[in-house]
Amino acid sequence: MPQTQIPISRHAPVRPDWLAKRQEEIIEPDLPIVDPHHHLWDREGSRYLFEELLGDVKSGHAIRATLFEECREMYRSGAPQELRSLGETEFVNGVAAMSASGKYGPALCCAGIIGNVDLRMGARARDILEKHIAVSGGRLRGIRNGSTWHADERLKIYCSGAPEGMLLDKTWREGFAALAPLGLVFDAWLFQTQIAELADLARAFPETRIVLNHVGGPLGIGPYAGRREEGFAEWKALIQELAAFPNTFVKLGGLAMKISGFTFHENEMPPSSRDLETAWRPYIETSIEAFGPRRGMFESNFPVDKGMCSYPILWNAFKRIAAGASAEEKRLLFPNTALSVYRLSL
Repeated sequence: MPQTQIPISRHAPVRPDWLAKRQEEIIEPDLPIVDPHHHLWDREGSRYLFEELLGDVKSGHAIRATLFEECREMYRSGAPQELRSLGETEFVNGVAAMSASGKYGPALCCAGIIGNVDLRMGARARDILEKHIAVSGGRLRGIRNGSTWHADERLKIYCSGAPEGMLLDKTWREGFAALAPLGLVFDAWLFQTQIAELADLARAFPETRIVLNHVGGPLGIGPYAGRREEGFAEWKALIQELAAFPNTFVKLGGLAMKISGFTFHENEMPPSSRDLETAWRPYIETSIEAFGPRRGMFESNFPVDKGMCSYPILWNAFKRIAAGASAEEKRLLFPNTALSVYRLSL
C-alpha cells in the first residue's frame, strides 16, 4: 500500500503529565507478559521510538518480549513503490538487534515483526515478502494490510485508505496465498462491519493463521454513537461467527482508540485500571469465550492507546479482567498464545 502516515488526530494525544496523575501498585508483577502489538514512529507531535518503548516496558510489569506492528513508518525514500516498506522492516530489525544485545534490559523488544507488503500486487507479492524476510534478520512473522473502510463520512479519518471489500478481491487473495507457504501470519485490522469478510477469508484459506486486531474494531462513534448496546450485539454475533474458524486468533486490546467511543482522554484524571476493567470487560470476555485462551492474547497497542491510559494501568486492567482465569489460562493469554502464534522464543 502507498505510504500514508496516520494522522495524529485519529488518536488521543499522549500527555505524560496527565498520565502521571494516576499511579497504581502493579498487580501480579511476576506474571510473564509478551506484548504482541505495538508501533514505533517519529512523527510531528508524536514520538515513540526505542527509548519510549523501553520506558513503558520497564514500568513495572514483567514484559518478556514484544512484537512490532507495521505502521507505515521509515519507508525507503525514492525506492520503487513496492519496495518502500522494506525500510520499515530494516528499521525495526535494527531496534530488535539493539534489544537482543542485552544492554537495555532482559526484555526482547521487537522480537518479531509484522511488516507491510501490499498484497494487491497479486502473485508478485511473494518476491517482495521474501525480501522482507531477508532484511528482517529472520524476525518477520507476518504481514498486515489495514482494511478499515466505511461509507460514513464521520469514520473516514479512521480508514486506512483501502478500497471497499479488499479482503474479497481476487488479485489481493492471490497475494494472500503466498503467506502460509512462507510461514507468515496475517494480521487483520478492520471495523466490526467488515468481520464477515474476514470470516470468508478464513474459510477460503484454512491453512493461513489470521489474527484479528483489537477485538475486531468495535465502533462507538459515527453511526454507532449512542447505540452501544445495539452495536455490541452486532459485534458479538460477528465475533462468534469468525471464532468458529480454528485458524483465527484475536488480540485483546485496542479499546482505548477513539473509534470505541470511550472518552477517558477528556477527563481531568486519567482512568484507573478499575475504570478500564468496567468499560472493556464485555468486549474482552466475549472474545475470550468465543476464541478460547489458546487463541487469544492481550496487547498494548501503544502508543495509540497511550492517549487514554498508561502502560502500567493498561496491564493492570487486563489482569483484573483475567483475575478469575486459571493459572494455565493466564499463561496462555499473557505470554504463551503470542509466543506460539508468532513463533517467538524467550
